[in-house]
Amino acid sequence: MRIHLEPSRPEESHRIFVVEGDEVIRSALQFILDDHNETYAFRNLDLAFAKAVDVRPNIVLVGIGFLMGNGEQVLAEIGARLPDAKILIVANSVRDPLALTSLTWGAHDVLGKPITFDSVYHKVDALLQRSTMSLVSLG
Repeated sequence: MRIHLEPSRPEESHRIFVVEGDEVIRSALQFILDDHNETYAFRNLDLAFAKAVDVRPNIVLVGIGFLMGNGEQVLAEIGARLPDAKILIVANSVRDPLALTSLTWGAHDVLGKPITFDSVYHKVDALLQRSTMSLVSLG
């Protein structure tokens, strides 16, 4: 009997909110995530909070632009209004000083650009604590 490792995807769909002011980045993230998740994209936090009345997200991806000026308060509001959601900051770099500071304000991780299928899946899977490999019998 041969054994093969392959990526596993759970049967259930997780809910992910993408809140990004840049339409191109927002659309790319939604496209990448929509294949394995129930994904909603918003141009601002008010729209995301309105949707959260009916749909509670597991993860919220937040563009770094929303943290300019009052990032600590923004993350505190997200944490208060969506207490069960993990927060993933979308930044130009994982070394961005504001993005790194956001980790002390309640964000759970940082996704740096360039955005790729693999980088997005890796960060989201880690936050959802999905297993990344499963054993499959080939014979």
